Amino acid sequence: MKIGFTTTTFRQIRSLERIVTLAKEAEIDCIEWGGDLHVRCIDDAKKAKELCDKAGISISSYASYYRAGSKDNQEWQRILEIADTLGARGIRIWLGKADSEKTDEKEYQSILQDIRDMCDEAEKYGILVIPECHDNTFNNNTDAFLRIREDSGKDNFRTYFQSRYKKLGYDLDRIERTVPFIESVHISYSEQRREQFPKYDPDYIDKLLDKLLEVGFDGNLLLEYTYIFGRFGLPSSMKKDIAKLKTRIGK
Repeated sequence: MKIGFTTTTFRQIRSLERIVTLAKEAEIDCIEWGGDLHVRCIDDAKKAKELCDKAGISISSYASYYRAGSKDNQEWQRILEIADTLGARGIRIWLGKADSEKTDEKEYQSILQDIRDMCDEAEKYGILVIPECHDNTFNNNTDAFLRIREDSGKDNFRTYFQSRYKKLGYDLDRIERTVPFIESVHISYSEQRREQFPKYDPDYIDKLLDKLLEVGFDGNLLLEYTYIFGRFGLPSSMKKDIAKLKTRIGK
């Protein structure tokens, strides 16, 4: 497994150089570059890739925030060109704009067709299409993802795994059932407003990591957010998270 972080963790820092310096200090393997602030265009992508190449850090993915179902071919092509220039293995997206339970068949078919078209275009670049596990999207539960994954018929359509926080049984089941398709895991030990693991189960994250090891996951562990955000330096909570992750997976 590779350990990295998402640049969304450092929204206060606009400097690409500073982010790569923090990555080197953290001794991580990879970065997921966000498209909202840090890599907005081809020139940004060229710069980020050059910095990462010099630092010996790989680029796991490009966080695009594109919503499948919008069928904006021009925007998707722009995103693909940025991701290709960046050298990203995959593009992070959202599936639709509503939970699967609230998505009717017409909207589902629209999302599905867009995914097929997106994957076809991405395949030309050798790029993966990877939806987040996220509320208010179709990828809000395991069955929904497995349905659209099968219906798409696309090998370059994968998924992220993100914890449902206080639903350990669900989390472990999702890992078990979707591990062949999990590209990256967004994870954090840090206590946040919605992720207050230490208050009810201090071993929650370790249980997830143990399950990932058990099922042979060999993708990316990406730290997303910390309780203390770093404006000028690496947050102490992130340093602790990275150390814990390395110890847990024997890295």
